[in-house]
Amino acid sequence: MPRAVYVLALGIFAMVTSEFVVAGLMPQMAEGLSATISQIGYLITAFAVAMAAGGPFLTVALLRVRPKPALLALFGIFLVGNLLAATASGYGVMLVARIITGVASQAFFGVAISLCAQLTRPEVRGRAVAVVMNGLMLGTLLGLPLSTLIGENLGWRAPFWAIAVLTVLAALATLGGVPALERASAEGGIRQELGVFRNARLWLVLSTSTLIIGATFAAFSYFNPILTQITGFSAETVPLLLVAYGAATVVGNTVVGRLADRHTVAVLCCGLVLNLAFLVGFALLAHVSVAVVICLIGIGLVGVTMNPAMVTRVQRAGNARPLVNTVHSSFITLGVILGSALGGLGIDKFGLRAPLWLGAGLALLGLGTLVPELVRRRTPAPAVVGAGSELEACGA
Repeated sequence: MPRAVYVLALGIFAMVTSEFVVAGLMPQMAEGLSATISQIGYLITAFAVAMAAGGPFLTVALLRVRPKPALLALFGIFLVGNLLAATASGYGVMLVARIITGVASQAFFGVAISLCAQLTRPEVRGRAVAVVMNGLMLGTLLGLPLSTLIGENLGWRAPFWAIAVLTVLAALATLGGVPALERASAEGGIRQELGVFRNARLWLVLSTSTLIIGATFAAFSYFNPILTQITGFSAETVPLLLVAYGAATVVGNTVVGRLADRHTVAVLCCGLVLNLAFLVGFALLAHVSVAVVICLIGIGLVGVTMNPAMVTRVQRAGNARPLVNTVHSSFITLGVILGSALGGLGIDKFGLRAPLWLGAGLALLGLGTLVPELVRRRTPAPAVVGAGSELEACGA
């Protein structure tokens, strides 16, 4: 595996840590910015919306820039956002900072995954994407608890300073460890880049990714209250369970990466079936601690870990260029927003088990989006009348 692939994972680790940092510091930030807890929660939403809506536009602006300079430019924008957050004098400034970092983060994902495709052979791209996506998994496993620990001991601004330092280190690693390649985009500019989106199958493929992530985040977003208020785990135990969940995502991501190139649709189908089973089991047995731990780890193994297979499928339906990858990341982020928002509405109407049932429903819909492809694969190609003997002679 090229060294540059691991360098890209470091950059994504920095981006994901910044995305999650607010979640662990809500009370401190609320006090420091003279805001309410719900207002601090909106900073998470703002980051996600900025990713989904703004990332593709920034990618378009960088289409004519070669990958390495584009990554360095995105590091620069991301650094500005984190420095602004670290020095924010009020809630409005922090909101702007989150929007800047969200837009840069999404564009970085798109350019990094596109560059990953350029750096590796087609038959190992799924494995390479898994390595890059381990930056995301490790951001969940290590980035959130470490930033929370720093914030609790040194104040809520300290994690943003730490992320700024990490960003500089990742940029320097990119400068020295990523080769200067030509941009992946073919001639034709933005029209050709946008032309691929006329493919109806690509939109169906993108919707699968949204539903896979939505199913997982409908549950993940509310693990804490479910685990404490229904299952009865103590508040001190929940972080340990979330670490176990994060470790499961690292393992699952690695396994999926090994299988994504040769068994893309089969991996997605199996992942959705298993996630559906774990979500239903969690909902039915949320009061049984052993069953809950098994289901929680199971969701970690087969939820967001589908990323390598999702990326491989999208690139085959569209292309491996930055804009397609960034739009795909936006659809993934849409899944986060959809799952967490609908899960919250479900809790208001039906109680704390509702997000788990909602996640199961989204997983079922995700399976539905795979049906046309499964049917197409099982349908034999029509024979050409009068050409049977010629085809046989050619070994078709």
